[in-house]
Formats: sequence, structure tokens, C-alpha cells
Amino acid sequence: MRVGITGHRGLNRVVEQQVRRLLDKAVHGFDASELVGISCLADGPDAWFADAVLQHGGSLEVVVPAGQYRENLPESHWPLYDELTRQAAHVHHTGMKASDSRAHMAGSEILVGLADELLAVWDGNPARGYGGTADVVSYARRNGVPVRVLWPEGATRE
Repeated sequence: MRVGITGHRGLNRVVEQQVRRLLDKAVHGFDASELVGISCLADGPDAWFADAVLQHGGSLEVVVPAGQYRENLPESHWPLYDELTRQAAHVHHTGMKASDSRAHMAGSEILVGLADELLAVWDGNPARGYGGTADVVSYARRNGVPVRVLWPEGATRE
């Protein structure tokens, strides 16, 4: 089963812990020997999911939206990003250089195209900018990829 991830970044600590539990539960619902997680490895749900997949015994594929993508993530996230990338069975690239919303959406489109299912850590609200979680969910649905929304009941984003 090839499972992609999309989700909101910048969640507070309480919501983060709830989301991590939801992701772990979702990942453990798959047979580890058949699970391929697909992630862009942004800080937050992307990386949490990738780590959960590897801890469960699945394999990981990474999508790099742009050549400058890593440098535009928080510097504190770089060691985890690098470690997860090293553990990836395959790394896909968009071929774009600038890490902007266009490249992020292109990366997400590749991710959705590789996935049998998309997990979305999504509060159900519209995207705050092009290529946000809501746009990725909409793209997946338009392309017939099932979406499973994981959002803690009563949680909000600041």
C-alpha cells in the first residue's frame, strides 16, 4: 500500500501530540511489509508520518519539491530531514529550483500520483496560500485518490 501525507505545519504542542497519535494509529493499520510512505518531509506531519512509517517497518519514498527546498525549512529540522532522506528507498524530484508555492504544489502532485491513499492532517479549512493542505486534498480527490482526514476533535490551528 502506497500512502502519501499532507498536513499543516506549525501546530502547537498539544495538537502535535494528538496528531502524532493519529498518525501512529493510521500507520499501524497497514501491514509493514507492504507499506510505502511517501512524503515531502516538511517539518510537522510530513516528517512525523515518515518517521512512523520507518519505525513500523515500512519503507519511505521522498518527494523533493525544489532544489532549494531543504534550505527553506527551519534549520532546526535539517538533521531530521537529512536522516529521513538517507533512509528513503527512492527520492523523487520535480526539477524545480526555487522553493515556492508552485514547486510545493508540483511536489504534492507527484506525491499524490504515487499514492494509493492520501492521509491529510487537515482542519477542513481552505488553504492559506496556493499549494496548502486543502489544495492537495482537492487535487487528490479530483484525481481519484482516496483521502483520509486525520484531525483531532476540537483542535485548532493558531
